[in-house]
Amino acid sequence: MAPYWEDGPVSAEPIPDPAVLSPEVTARWQARFRAPRVSLPEWAQDAPHRNIYSSDVSGVVEQYAWDRETGERRQVTDRPNGTLISTLSPDGETIWWFADTDGDEFGVWRTQPFTGGPDAVAVPEVEPAFPAGLEVGRTLVAIGRSTDDGSELWLAPSGGAARVIYRHADPASVDALTRDDALLVISHSEHGDPRYPALRVLRTDGGPDDADSVVAEKWDGEGRGLHALEFGPLPGDRRLLVGHERRGREELLLWDVDTDTETEIVLDLPGDVTAGFYPDGSALLVGHDHAARSELYRYDLSTGALEKLDTPTGVVRGATARPDGTVELAWSNSELPPVVRRADGPVVLSVSDEEPPAAYPVEDRWVSGPGGDVHALLVRPEGPGPYATAFLVHGGPEAADDDSYRARRAAYVDAGYAVVHVNYRGSTGYGSAWRDALTGRPGLTELEDVGAVYDALVAEGIVDHRRALLSGGSWGGFLTLLGLGTQPERWAAGIAEVPVADYLAAYEDEMEGLRAYDRALFGGSPDEVRDVYVRSSPITYVDAVAAPVLVVAGANDPRCPIRQIDNYLGELDEQGKEHEVYRFDAGHGSLVIEETIRQVEVALSFALRKVPPG
Repeated sequence: MAPYWEDGPVSAEPIPDPAVLSPEVTARWQARFRAPRVSLPEWAQDAPHRNIYSSDVSGVVEQYAWDRETGERRQVTDRPNGTLISTLSPDGETIWWFADTDGDEFGVWRTQPFTGGPDAVAVPEVEPAFPAGLEVGRTLVAIGRSTDDGSELWLAPSGGAARVIYRHADPASVDALTRDDALLVISHSEHGDPRYPALRVLRTDGGPDDADSVVAEKWDGEGRGLHALEFGPLPGDRRLLVGHERRGREELLLWDVDTDTETEIVLDLPGDVTAGFYPDGSALLVGHDHAARSELYRYDLSTGALEKLDTPTGVVRGATARPDGTVELAWSNSELPPVVRRADGPVVLSVSDEEPPAAYPVEDRWVSGPGGDVHALLVRPEGPGPYATAFLVHGGPEAADDDSYRARRAAYVDAGYAVVHVNYRGSTGYGSAWRDALTGRPGLTELEDVGAVYDALVAEGIVDHRRALLSGGSWGGFLTLLGLGTQPERWAAGIAEVPVADYLAAYEDEMEGLRAYDRALFGGSPDEVRDVYVRSSPITYVDAVAAPVLVVAGANDPRCPIRQIDNYLGELDEQGKEHEVYRFDAGHGSLVIEETIRQVEVALSFALRKVPPG
């Protein structure tokens, strides 16, 4: 099914060619999307010269193998809607990748030899499902799967029959294996809240009903999550690196699961931290996120010395310490495009000589809001304000906008708009209390912060209150539709991409892991707290929507399913509200670059017609 437009009853005008910008401007913003990207390479533990990475060099995000000794690279997967997830066996002989159908995230793991050859279903006994973690060991594989019935975790020994080692109605996932494959750590939410997982370490020779297979347990109680990062890299290593939030932010500890003792790693850094081991086990590579930017450190486990690595200001999307002690990272900032480089400077991997145009620097704004100071990022176009402004709100909600290279942000600035990002309550990187503040009142809480930033920037003379549009994808799309209905006085138009639009119907149709998340976020299921869902559902406020709205929807989306979007669109139709719809034949977004460009064209065309920047 090809993408197509639908017009609502009021918006009867024909859709014009979206190339309403000058050819030079159009070529510039599209070049940022078309310039090939590459992810940080993952290397095999026992064969570090063998690597895999993701790239869109073919025009679709696919998986690639790279042998550093020979320099040979080859494309591993080739599917119409792309392939997002892959990993390597420790010996580097086998590539594992997840095969879903048309972006619906429901499928099976497949394998292919590193040097090439036919694909095969990895473990035939494990039926299709949503993925819930994968750990490929030296003698066995641990696979997590999620369905409407809950979670199952499987072990598949080399040359043996696969078996279930854990089963529960609530979400669980496979997290890490010891180097000798003897122990597996899983995260679970048997206590009822998947936002704050607990950890359990299992012997891999046990079964689902074998109480003796449980080696250790750790849970920090309600409202405090634990995240297993990885086991130590040495033979017989039983140190498990864990992320915790006992002091209101993400920090680190080492848990010796044999002795069930732990050591907290207290770092004098203001934001959230995560980490991984250096290959010799002597130090940690620490990632530090604070105020929309990130940096890297080396933490010596024997001395406690913390050394900052020399990386430029911006955002690190991933980093790894190689066996020779060098550190590789994927980095960008708001002006400069992504690059995979060493911490000391040299580029590690490039898939094209094509360099995308530079983008625009972001300005920081801190605004007083009802729940505390709100951090926002601002980009201004040329000329004096006040400006027509696009508020581009992030999804998640457990995510954040940052000082990284964003082709979509730059496209709006190219078109003449100021752009504002708001790291509302619910965003990560500002502490646990900020992240969790929307519990029991999702959507409305975040929009209070968006409104506070809007009001402050209007008062500052930056935002033209007559020409402000609200846009976002996923949770950002949900906030867009909810904002159009609850803050109609603020918004001149809205663009909602793959949104939650009717929360009661979304709950019925979404994947079970998200239903469990919603129960925790809302305080129960719709049967238990129906009024809370209704209060936070965009469809409740359709009668108040005054601005034209564009909805972009994926036909195979398991996260924001199509039926609930159609329910919302039906209400818009019935009430004669001005709207347009763009549907595409994939899931929660697209891995096809030309389809992404088409969606941005559609959004810019709508924005320029409804809220002209000039």
